[in-house]
Amino acid sequence: MASASIQYKTEEEIDLIRTSAHLLARAHGEVATLIKEGVTTCQLDQRAEEFIRDNGGIPSFKGYNKFPFSLCLSPNSVVVHGFATDVPLQSGDIISVDCGVFLNGYHADSAYTYPIGDVHPDVLLLLKETKASLYKGIEKAVSGNRVGDISYAIQNHVSPLGYGVVRELVGHGVGAKLHEKPEVPNYGKRGSGPILQTGLVLAIEPMVNLGRKDVVQEADGWTIRTKDRKPSAHFEHTVVVRKDKAEILTSFEYIEKALQ
Repeated sequence: MASASIQYKTEEEIDLIRTSAHLLARAHGEVATLIKEGVTTCQLDQRAEEFIRDNGGIPSFKGYNKFPFSLCLSPNSVVVHGFATDVPLQSGDIISVDCGVFLNGYHADSAYTYPIGDVHPDVLLLLKETKASLYKGIEKAVSGNRVGDISYAIQNHVSPLGYGVVRELVGHGVGAKLHEKPEVPNYGKRGSGPILQTGLVLAIEPMVNLGRKDVVQEADGWTIRTKDRKPSAHFEHTVVVRKDKAEILTSFEYIEKALQ
């Protein structure tokens, strides 16, 4: 019965989400230009909020269930939902930047994990393979497949490498609400879960740990950290299920230009 509450989008609605996604991609690019040793995550959060609001959008996360920031900024062993702080980034850190934009009545959501300075090769490989698993999942976001096909594709890419796939946090539908049905786990069985149909908009977001899958929640009620304190990577795109190939609405283009 869960599938009854899934909201399929018209092409007009998808156009509105695409506009939000474009502003989101540009906001990520703005943040990417600042990321380096010595910068604080508070500075990143402030820049993202300014840019989004200056361009007519609203940061999706700020005030969402009382979350106090525009970005989820999650360094090193923080998986997701990290708070901005005045602690400077240091060489050897990684930082996940997760951002949402609300524009014209619709949300878009994406995340990217950055290496800072001289990062251990094992951690760089975690970033590379987590990002690769995102695209493996997206390949399965086609009409006629099931949610479990996305989940399995992600898990099947990273688990053989010895990484832990976070169970407690999942991708999701996205649209007029930031989190809609269905949930999109990063682990699961092929052929399980709701059937995917054209017009379903999903935020697919692998969260993958260098160590074990287990996570803990910090006392702030938001921050999720790996239990073994090993690094975690997070990449996310907003995509539309299509007949032959998913359409990716968000983009890492501006991030990758900034990193050149």
